[in-house]
Amino acid sequence: MKFVNTIMVVLALSLLGATLAPGARADEWNKKTVMTFSQPVEIPGQVLPAGTYMFKLANSQSDRHIVQIFNASGSHIIATVLAINDYRLAPTGRTVVKFAERSGDNPEALKAWFYPGDNFGQEFVYPKQRAVQLATASNLPVPALSGDEPDLNVVGIVVETPEQKELPVTEVFQTAPPAAGTTPAPAAQTETAQLPKTASSIPLIALLSLASIGIAFTLKRLSS
Repeated sequence: MKFVNTIMVVLALSLLGATLAPGARADEWNKKTVMTFSQPVEIPGQVLPAGTYMFKLANSQSDRHIVQIFNASGSHIIATVLAINDYRLAPTGRTVVKFAERSGDNPEALKAWFYPGDNFGQEFVYPKQRAVQLATASNLPVPALSGDEPDLNVVGIVVETPEQKELPVTEVFQTAPPAAGTTPAPAAQTETAQLPKTASSIPLIALLSLASIGIAFTLKRLSS
């Protein structure tokens, strides 16, 4: 009878692991990341006050990278913005965010966000007029919306250069994975902040499983 109870405990822990595992996979897919900013930060279309926010990729039917920004608990969407891939940074074990150089006393503008382990980042797309200003101030190209189309799944994307020229995205940013045997171009120098990597529950699941199996065999021997 004791052994049967032990088996039930093992099954319960296994079910717990099965419940936690999908959450870990979901974080990998939607890149869910919680960031805390000590000062106001500009994102496309608005300025976020200092505080904690949750960033996630939206489940879009198109091939666009649409980023949703929530409050700290994830219960309220604050902004939905467009981003493009940028294969320019070697993978790191931490979340990395890049800021465009600001002009005057303006808040820092969020340029790109890199999820831990990814060799590409989410390069944020700004409204055209603001992209021109940021490109001029930072002396770096900035992705821009080419029009006022509200649907982020279809609106055009261009790049504004510091020389106030408009170029196709693929002439400036490496939006596709690099060919085998090649190294992504180094990222242009911008201010970078590294944030703690979001913890994964996978090691905990493995540890619980091993512990539960050991307990089961120990109790079986004691009950025999």
